[in-house]
Amino acid sequence: MTKQFGFEMSHALFNYDGLCRNIHGHSYKLQVTVIGEPLYEPGSPKDGMVIDFSILKKLIKKKIVDPFDHSLMINNHSAHEKLVDLGEMYERHHMVNFQPTAENLVIYIADKLKKELPEHIELFSVRLYETGSSFAEWFASDNP
Repeated sequence: MTKQFGFEMSHALFNYDGLCRNIHGHSYKLQVTVIGEPLYEPGSPKDGMVIDFSILKKLIKKKIVDPFDHSLMINNHSAHEKLVDLGEMYERHHMVNFQPTAENLVIYIADKLKKELPEHIELFSVRLYETGSSFAEWFASDNP
C-alpha cells in the first residue's frame, strides 16, 4: 500500500558549487509504501487491510510532514549559528548531520519510519519528489 503526502520545506546545500548553496524551497511530494499480510478477520472493521490508511496517515504526518512543513533544513557543518540567531523567522529549523539532498532525505525518512511502524508492517519504499520531475527513492531490499 502506498500513501502520498506533500509538504513545503526549504534547505541549502553547504559548500555546493551551484545555486542550491543558497536557501531555497521545494514543494516536496512524499510517497511511502508499506507491505504486510492483509488481516483475515471476518467481521472486523479492519478485515482485508494491511494497515488502515488513516493509521498510516497519522503516523507519517506526526513524524515527517508536520515537523518538516514550512521549515528550514541545514547541514550542521554550515555557518548555521547566524541563521538560528535571527529569531522567529527561523524557529522551525532542523540541523542535521548530513547534506539535505533528496537522496539523504529519503534515507533519513526511512530510518525514522522503520522505528515507528506496527510490528506486522514493513517499510517497502520511500519516494521523495523534490520537483515535479526529480525524485530520490529508497527500497528496503537495497538496505538490509
